[in-house]
Amino acid sequence: MYMTKPKLSVIILNYNTKELLSDCLKSVKEYMNEVPMEVIVSDNSSNDGSQEMIKKNFPWVKFIEGPNEGFSKGNNRAKSLVEGEMVLFLNPDTIVHKDVFVKTVRYLDEHPKVGAVTCKLVLPNGDMDKDVRRRFPVPWVSFQKLVLGKSKYYYYEDIPDNATHEVEAIQGAFFLTYKKLLDKVGWFDERYFFDGEDVDLCFQINKAGYSLVYYPDVYITHLKGVTKGKVKKWRHKLTDQQRKRIRMAGVASMELFYRKNLWKKYPVWFSYFVLLGINLYKVIRFVRVVLLSSY
Repeated sequence: MYMTKPKLSVIILNYNTKELLSDCLKSVKEYMNEVPMEVIVSDNSSNDGSQEMIKKNFPWVKFIEGPNEGFSKGNNRAKSLVEGEMVLFLNPDTIVHKDVFVKTVRYLDEHPKVGAVTCKLVLPNGDMDKDVRRRFPVPWVSFQKLVLGKSKYYYYEDIPDNATHEVEAIQGAFFLTYKKLLDKVGWFDERYFFDGEDVDLCFQINKAGYSLVYYPDVYITHLKGVTKGKVKKWRHKLTDQQRKRIRMAGVASMELFYRKNLWKKYPVWFSYFVLLGINLYKVIRFVRVVLLSSY
């Protein structure tokens, strides 16, 4: 699909989302002429015929597969196939629209101090996916969101969603960055199974001296929640055990992020207090997800 070395490598991680992946790839193909690019699908041992569908309908896609060991390992698996200068992590439950590739790549090209960029993510009901722009989950921000129920600051709701601006963290559903920067910071931390890995990668990019930007001049559609089993229509794609594991992994990622990135920024006594809070939250999540859902 490209004549020269690709400038952009699009990595799509798939696990039993054959129909959604097909729609995503169709939308990608429609706008592949905007930027010299390649598409890589990394498959986490799907059993829904995804592999056969790709080989039959999208022979131009590079394909690699391995065991289902989570989001981080699944995406990192594709690094050996990447030939592009830039890498875009794209969810299979997304639909790409006109100018997304060309304008986000151009933005990154024209702003050398920016390490990663995302576009606007729009949900099927027309609302913006708030997870597209977030602040780092430092203790006070997390306390406001999880305990006080005040998430306006966390989601940058004090800034219009049609304004281009720097953010601390962007979402892994559409995450455009440089390969050389990924190589420098180590790609996704594979200790994260699901959730938190995108925020952690943003933290490492920021730590390396680069900013991250929310660029809403273009948008994609994000079905959201499919890979977590939250959408009723696609819930059959995951077993109850898999859904519970994903939900619990989200809390485990909180502790990993804090120990890795924030532990030394606060007094030891305070850090232990934070970990106590995280583990109490983990117990609450366990009761809600594992025990109550069994009845």
